[in-house]
Amino acid sequence: MAGNQTDVMQFKLLGFYELQGLQILVFWILTIVYTVTVAGNTLIIALIVISHPLHCPMYFFLSHLSACDILISTNVLPNTLKVLLNGGLQMSAQSCFTQLYFFGASAIIECCLLSVMSYDRYLAICDPLHYSSIMNFRLPPYLAAWSWMMGLGVALITYFLLLQIYFCGPATIDHFFCDLPPLLKIACSDSSAIQIAVSLVAIVIALLQFVFVIISYIFIFSSILRISSTAGRNKAFSTCSAHLSVVCTFYGSLIAINIIPSEDYSFNLKKLLSLLNTVVTPLFNPIIYSLRNKDIQEAIYQVVFQKTKSKERW
Repeated sequence: MAGNQTDVMQFKLLGFYELQGLQILVFWILTIVYTVTVAGNTLIIALIVISHPLHCPMYFFLSHLSACDILISTNVLPNTLKVLLNGGLQMSAQSCFTQLYFFGASAIIECCLLSVMSYDRYLAICDPLHYSSIMNFRLPPYLAAWSWMMGLGVALITYFLLLQIYFCGPATIDHFFCDLPPLLKIACSDSSAIQIAVSLVAIVIALLQFVFVIISYIFIFSSILRISSTAGRNKAFSTCSAHLSVVCTFYGSLIAINIIPSEDYSFNLKKLLSLLNTVVTPLFNPIIYSLRNKDIQEAIYQVVFQKTKSKERW
């Protein structure tokens, strides 16, 4: 139990105390963002389930990405809203560690899903003749399950190592959620083991998968440029442009958070980048796919149009 490992039974999240009089405004903005994020990602999942043209590996993986985005937002935003509304939040050590576990798990899951989706696009564009035989009905569920198992399993390492750390106060976390760097700042025992574990996870999972995505897109763009017709090139590029936008948004914010030094003067910037990574990115994913993907647009149109016609007949 976390209570047996630490004298500190509760942590206080300071949140955005720098905002002063703007906290209520930010509260309402984030409430709208959270509502739109959950509604948008739920809509994408529902469309993929009920629309037959979307029953293919690419959209199957997209539905899992949307589920992961809902997990990220629901893990962080409700408590963030409480922090803003109350000017801070008292959180038990166990709740803090649990939030950190799901935060780490969802980040790993998203990395894995983005890699799986880039592999799917690589096969579809670079090796279309063998796409159906490789990406058959068995492989997508296995790849999706692998992504979730990697995230939920690897994050347990950080969770159990965190339970061994001794916290003696002051029990204040200068953040809007239980993130690892500000949490380790108030640790009074050796935290080198968990820092090494997190670094290894970042290198083995995040960095290697980012390199895998880059290499995949180098081959994809090379194949697209070899297509003779302009219409063919545009069609091929349109099938991966939404995914590429999501990759840039996710990894861009992740890289920015990790390259900024941890000094106090830069920590407010880290909080803003964390807000981008945990709040804005899950919102952008359904927006990007609905704006850039014609299949999603057609599925939305068909669902709305069919419902309208059925009401008129009734």
